[in-house]
Amino acid sequence: MDGFYLAFGEGLSEEANRMAQALAGLLLKAPPEGLWEAVPAYGTLYLEYDARRLSRKRLLGLVSRLAITLAETGEESRLVEIPVRYDGEDLLEVAGRTGLPLEEVKRLHQAPLYRVYALGFTPGFPFLAPVEPALRLPRRPHPRPRVPAHAVAMAGPQTGIYPLPSPGGWHLLGTALVAVYDPHREEPFLLRPGDRVRFREAEGSTPPEPSPLALLPEEPRITALRVEEPGLLDLVVDGGRFLAGHLGLARSGPLDPYSASLANRLVGNPPGAPLLEVAYRGPVLTALRDLVAAVAGYGLTALLEGEEIPPGQSFFWPRGKTLSFRPKGRGVRVYLAVAGALEGRSFMGSVSPDLRGRIGRPLVAGDVLGLGEERAVRPGLAFRQRPLPETFRLRLLPGPQFSWEARRALISASFRVVRADRMGVELVGPEVPGGEGLSEATPLGGIQVPPSGRPLVLLVDKGSLGGYAKPARVHPGDLWLFGQVWPGVELAFTCDYHREGQHIVPILVWEG
Repeated sequence: MDGFYLAFGEGLSEEANRMAQALAGLLLKAPPEGLWEAVPAYGTLYLEYDARRLSRKRLLGLVSRLAITLAETGEESRLVEIPVRYDGEDLLEVAGRTGLPLEEVKRLHQAPLYRVYALGFTPGFPFLAPVEPALRLPRRPHPRPRVPAHAVAMAGPQTGIYPLPSPGGWHLLGTALVAVYDPHREEPFLLRPGDRVRFREAEGSTPPEPSPLALLPEEPRITALRVEEPGLLDLVVDGGRFLAGHLGLARSGPLDPYSASLANRLVGNPPGAPLLEVAYRGPVLTALRDLVAAVAGYGLTALLEGEEIPPGQSFFWPRGKTLSFRPKGRGVRVYLAVAGALEGRSFMGSVSPDLRGRIGRPLVAGDVLGLGEERAVRPGLAFRQRPLPETFRLRLLPGPQFSWEARRALISASFRVVRADRMGVELVGPEVPGGEGLSEATPLGGIQVPPSGRPLVLLVDKGSLGGYAKPARVHPGDLWLFGQVWPGVELAFTCDYHREGQHIVPILVWEG
């Protein structure tokens, strides 16, 4: 995995944003093999790619050729009016900090004709600008753990709408009375980049939150497993959802891709075939037909009718027999693969769930899982898993907002994990210099540091855009380890920028 940013301008430049959006649109219309993401923001375009299949030189050459055609294309935009009930939790605080009467805060928020500079952070979240200068306030020092769905908020020159409950550091002004995102609609996204938006004060009821979109077939073609008891978080995942970050959709996929790939390899499946990710506490499953299966990962051991199944080895799972899991050793996540792979419905190219985007859900009791295809495979294949390190030491690379002060803080002492989930790993330890700015794409493994100085390592369910500083990034070869850390564990960072220079995330200023 490699990536870089193209910068077309600074600040709130419509011209730079048009360039970034137009190039992203052309790349996504006919993506070259190996391109993983093309995520535009205010004046930047982040390109993430598989360096084994697509070189940076070739990708930049393609971008240069596409840029020549941009003069021949015009931007299409619409005017969309959004009714807002001004009842936000921070409304009075905003009035007090800006020294403005409450009615003037509301009037100023409705005055501009905003431009949709990007969609991101969560699916369908519109980044709108510019907010009137008299109303601007910096982000909160540390994000709230939960902002309600449809909340209208602002930070600095930006305003936006939270389509779904999520963490967030913006100031809450009110509630949108229309849903800007619903995965059940034929067109899930109400707004598109380049649209113009006007807010209008109104009264009315809050729209309901979208219900999860089912990705597991109600009637599998080839029934394979029945869920007797669910675990803590059991998810059917494949290799992940690529080329959808520009809409705010999460990459998803396995949090520990090394173990997932090993499990699939043991039963003859392709590396990204759908399989089951099991975290912390596993489910109880009954085979509905004879199966060949394998488990790979750490912290849990599989039991077939009470008999322990070694990790890293395929086994025969007879019809009617039950598989369960119990904690054993260090780590928190294992992967269960069955020959023929699990069946799932694809949403924008992947069967993996996006839990924040209400796409898919964890397994519940009574779920019946099917096979993608019947495949004859002999059990007994075994590979030795690489051992989980006694001390978690992760290699660091420079991020887009690199600073030597942040580097020194990150490698000066160990950090303790206080929260670990599919979105990211939050750390406490030495205070790391951070900050905020205009929102831009977030690289997988980026270390985001808000003004509070507490770093957060961004993982597969991260928001696609964010405005906090990212002074460093975890080496792609070490990211799988974050799928096996747990709250309370200590980890340390190390770096050698001279050796790992090929993985630096640069910002290239566009001069074309």
